[in-house]
Amino acid sequence: MPEQFERGNYNNRDNINPNKRTGELLLFVILVICLLLWHTLASAKTEPSNNSTKNGSSYVVLAWNNLGMHCYNPDFQNLGVLPPYNTLWAQVIKVADPPQFITDGITIDYKFLRNTFSEGKTNFWAWAQQLFGLNSPLSSNIGLTGKGLTGRMDLIQNAELGNHFEAEGIPLTEYYDYDKKLQKPSPYQLAQITVRNADGDILTQTLAVAPVSSELQCINCHADDGDATTRYPINQTGKVETNILALHDYLNRNNSLAQPSLMSQQPILCGSCHASNALGVLGVSGVSSLSFAMHNHHDQARVPDIMPDTTDGCYNCHPGPKTQCLRDTMSQNYGFNCTNCHGNMADVDSNIRNPWITEPRCDNASCHGAGYALDQPLYRNSRGHSGIYCAGCHDSPHAIAPSREKNDDIKFIMLQNQPGALRKCTVCHATKPSQAFRH
Repeated sequence: MPEQFERGNYNNRDNINPNKRTGELLLFVILVICLLLWHTLASAKTEPSNNSTKNGSSYVVLAWNNLGMHCYNPDFQNLGVLPPYNTLWAQVIKVADPPQFITDGITIDYKFLRNTFSEGKTNFWAWAQQLFGLNSPLSSNIGLTGKGLTGRMDLIQNAELGNHFEAEGIPLTEYYDYDKKLQKPSPYQLAQITVRNADGDILTQTLAVAPVSSELQCINCHADDGDATTRYPINQTGKVETNILALHDYLNRNNSLAQPSLMSQQPILCGSCHASNALGVLGVSGVSSLSFAMHNHHDQARVPDIMPDTTDGCYNCHPGPKTQCLRDTMSQNYGFNCTNCHGNMADVDSNIRNPWITEPRCDNASCHGAGYALDQPLYRNSRGHSGIYCAGCHDSPHAIAPSREKNDDIKFIMLQNQPGALRKCTVCHATKPSQAFRH
């Protein structure tokens, strides 16, 4: 090293090698050019465009999760309420006048960013065969429908619900691969959706949130020192799940329809006795549905301390104080919450016959009214403008755009350069229509 640099004398330029000075000047010029080029590219305001194929045709894919949140048990060793079971839907549109729905000659693949495996993040695979009565154990990282964390979406052709692509029952968890200790749950993860033609060329892509959480707060009441455990003459078991089973056995000790002892049949699937439309199981005749049993037993009269008739109360079971699955524009900007949409616990109790299937509607007179009529009992199955699913433009229930969560907004920004419901006509139309928009 030259002496003047060793002494910190940086001003004696006459002692610097001329060749070195030339090299440093050239490097400086290159750096300036690179910075100017980066600034030009970064500041360029370009409209996002649909991917074009070799023949110039453009396509868009609308993709969404069928629910605003999929939740699953944090532990399956003793009982099971819901398995890891995420579901993605998609529609592909060829940009034209008028736009055309495309189902033939294409494939749609999905994968999750930074999340490639689930076994080890949950003990579901150790107990799935017993819980769900399977003929053989599930393959590693494969869910109940045969889907994994990467795969191909299926074409669903349904005269009533319409044609769409679907990947049902993806066994997703809320933990990224790098979170070895499972300490940083990420409930709003992104699935990359890729559409290809028959030759394997990419037609278009998008990113859609697949929400997932195991933040079920049963511990608030069912821990050894919780109210639900200490209120009754049952033995503390040292674990939330077995405290629940012991309490269930005690409360149903004189019920002829109840199993003789849930504690002796672990692991037990709640849906084996209680009908569940979420699971698609009929339960035992004469036994209340799982939804009714849960909501009725946790109503305001029985457990006033958890404030069940408030959104915070709902977050004791539905994910959750950290997850806060209700994140849509209605809750963030218009004062909606769990109870002024679904009603209080007594209202939910009254939905005995079809919980999960009979739900609040957008065309309710107290909401949007008949001008936004649903064509199906559920918003998540309904279609509107020219056959596009409502969720394709507005997103999933509980995540209606714009969402509190930035990941929910990404796909809309990709399509129209701004968050919020899809409202830019030329995303799908080759030219802007002259007629007024109609749902």
